[in-house]
Amino acid sequence: MYVLGLNGSPRKTWNTATLLRHAMEGAASRGAQAEIVHLYDLTYKGCVSCFACKLKEGPSYGRCALRDDLTPVLDKIERADAVFIGSPIYLGNVTGETRSLMERMIFQYLVYDEEGSSLVKKKKPVGLLYTMNIKENIVKEWGYDRTFASIEKLFIRVFGAAETMYATDTYQFDDYSKYVAPRFNETEKAKHRDEVFPKNCEKAFALGARFAARE
Repeated sequence: MYVLGLNGSPRKTWNTATLLRHAMEGAASRGAQAEIVHLYDLTYKGCVSCFACKLKEGPSYGRCALRDDLTPVLDKIERADAVFIGSPIYLGNVTGETRSLMERMIFQYLVYDEEGSSLVKKKKPVGLLYTMNIKENIVKEWGYDRTFASIEKLFIRVFGAAETMYATDTYQFDDYSKYVAPRFNETEKAKHRDEVFPKNCEKAFALGARFAARE
């Protein structure tokens, strides 16, 4: 069992990376080989609409033809038994690097037929882990839930299974006094970080363990 984690945050030790690490530890607890790739370490683009992955009898049919730092990652995704994608939410959606990954990861396998078929040979569950600064009570108000559902639907269509989990009201700065952020109460943020975020990490661990235990 090989489980791949993709960190779509520019930070390697903060909220998103921490959730992703716990998911990988959960997978490893079930005997899986777990690996994390930090997308911000790579240089790549999103889909460039070359359509080589759709060309009849083309050498790249069903595979992204663009060659850059994401190419070996796409190969790892193809081999993996489960994949986790972690991203902070910036301006209501995933980071640009995460979105570019999703475009390349998904579009190569989509078939333009009436059924919306998938060319994925090895179906696998995809875990979608999000962190965000907003509080839980406005996730729906701001439409984040619809965004998450739309992304999850795409992954289910192409890879067969997907699950979403997210952490809200995350602690953003190492010292709030250094930044112009009067909207936020550092004491409340710290309390949430110390009391609630560990529970989010436990959920991520359990999700990783469950994915690794799938037959």
